[in-house]
Amino acid sequence: MAVSSVTVSVEPVLESKIQEVKLDGQEIYVPPLSMSENLTKLAHKIDFYKDESDEKGKPTSEGEKDEAEEKVLTSFEQPSWVWDSVRNKLKAAFTEMAVLTDVLNIIKEKRYMVADPVSQDQPDNKPSVLLLAKKRGLVSAGSVLISGAERLKRSHSEHSNRAQDDYFIELLKIRQNWRLKKVGASILGDLTYKTAGSRFFQGGTFEVTKIVDDKTDTSTSHSRGSLEVIIPSELEGVAYIQVEVKSVPEMMDLTSVTLKMPAGLGVIRSDAYWQNKLEVAQNVLFCKELFAQLAREAVQIKSSTPHIVVGNQIITNAFPGIQLSIVLCHYTGKEKKIPQAPQKLEHNHVLEHSLHQLLREVHFKNINYVAPHPVNAMLGMSKRRRLAGPQGTSRRELVEMNVRDTLLEQIIKQTKHAVLRLRTMHVLDELALCIQDPQITAHWSCLNSSLECCVRINITAYGYEVVRSSLVLIIEVDTIQAILKDSRTITLSFEDKALQDLILWQISQHHIQVVQQLAKFHAWTVVSTNFNVGVGDIDLYGTAASLMMASPKGDKVLAFRSGAYNKIQMYLKEIDPSEAVDTSPAVTNPKWQKIIGTFQAVDVEKLQGKTFSQKVDMVMAKLTSMS
Repeated sequence: MAVSSVTVSVEPVLESKIQEVKLDGQEIYVPPLSMSENLTKLAHKIDFYKDESDEKGKPTSEGEKDEAEEKVLTSFEQPSWVWDSVRNKLKAAFTEMAVLTDVLNIIKEKRYMVADPVSQDQPDNKPSVLLLAKKRGLVSAGSVLISGAERLKRSHSEHSNRAQDDYFIELLKIRQNWRLKKVGASILGDLTYKTAGSRFFQGGTFEVTKIVDDKTDTSTSHSRGSLEVIIPSELEGVAYIQVEVKSVPEMMDLTSVTLKMPAGLGVIRSDAYWQNKLEVAQNVLFCKELFAQLAREAVQIKSSTPHIVVGNQIITNAFPGIQLSIVLCHYTGKEKKIPQAPQKLEHNHVLEHSLHQLLREVHFKNINYVAPHPVNAMLGMSKRRRLAGPQGTSRRELVEMNVRDTLLEQIIKQTKHAVLRLRTMHVLDELALCIQDPQITAHWSCLNSSLECCVRINITAYGYEVVRSSLVLIIEVDTIQAILKDSRTITLSFEDKALQDLILWQISQHHIQVVQQLAKFHAWTVVSTNFNVGVGDIDLYGTAASLMMASPKGDKVLAFRSGAYNKIQMYLKEIDPSEAVDTSPAVTNPKWQKIIGTFQAVDVEKLQGKTFSQKVDMVMAKLTSMS
């Protein structure tokens, strides 16, 4: 059964080739050919010579035609060799190379042909003729150099007389850096961050116009260029975000805060370069988007500390008595100038930079999703949500995945951490200045984050650095984790007093450790050591530590008691070996018999030595020599 034929129509593509693209983006196409031009083009493609050569080889008589047909029908010989033409050309090239080799052999070797030089009469070299020829050559070279210098002067003068930047060159530059589109007869641009992931509602459309040449003021036209950009009125002026952290009375009303505007904040000039204008306007738009985001979050967030939005400032409390103020400073130059004394701005540059980084991170996450995802995907999900189905995640866990800190919450956390870090530095510096014995050194880690940092504190005595008490402080958002030498962890609040009490308690423990080490050096016997004394005066923080030791001969006993806020106390007891001591059946170890009796208090301040370690060392050496 025959298959029905299908008519297929082949038509040329009705597209014209692009001949030229102008600097303003306009494309010039090649006009289509007319019927006569098309016929001429097709006629040029015919090779008439080829047709004639084909006709010559054809048979003319009827007999020859029959013989040719019989040969075609009966002969099964292969056609001529396909590489025949290549072989012929290689053969001709080989022949030419052989001829060239023969010619070179004839010229090089004298046995084939000898070429005798022809003697010529030497011309008369007259000095006057040579001098005249050199003079003419120098004159012609000088004329060429002079003409080139005149052309360079002429081009330089023409370039200085006209405008420095051409309109189309400037338009090409602005198209390389900014998004432009042609709407009718005008050229419009976009200042927003929508292509970077921004979802801010305010527009940032500007218009590009050509500056009319003004011959009266050439210096101004040179600085402005050949383009003029028209910025929207709401994006005019200069703007930036000011973050201020200050201490205020706890009972102070938050609405009583005053805005400190910098005295030197000015506006951009109207005749400024178009690139400067666009950058400043885009910065104003970015600051407005950032403040609008923070203000919206301040109203929506429900927290124990209220956030107040007053005009162009956001006020909140980081800690009791510590106020965080975020202000949008926008100066357009149209405000009334009130003479004010120059004020010193006490704003936090680190937090301001962090705010800009947080907003840019939000922009990045809006358009960059975790792979794998479709190329044209408008919504994305994290890796944890993608694995929620196979792992059987509960509804509560899914809700926790979607809970993320807002920009305001993140900047408040960073503010708390910065305040707590400064407080820790202040407490350590004050203690290091006030307490000379022992010495307190702090080593801050260089590997920190915006919400956590680490410091190592070493407590040593001058001249006795072998004994060292160390602890590590991990400063978080609103707490401090203290890791002691014995790997115990203590959680401190944000109050300065808690950290100060901990350091003083560690110093009291260090005194006992120094005395215990000195007892080993002098061969004294440590009778008892207790770091949690339950008798005596009660300390405001921690527990007191005590130590009792006996001399090598057992006739001298020293007792020490050290507390965080109580001064270290030293007691001495002398034992006479001749006196009989009443022993009790409850005492099983003879060393406990040494603590029976009265001890005499020793004034540590009156002992020789600069530090407590030197004084104890001196006393133990003296008592050892006396025993």
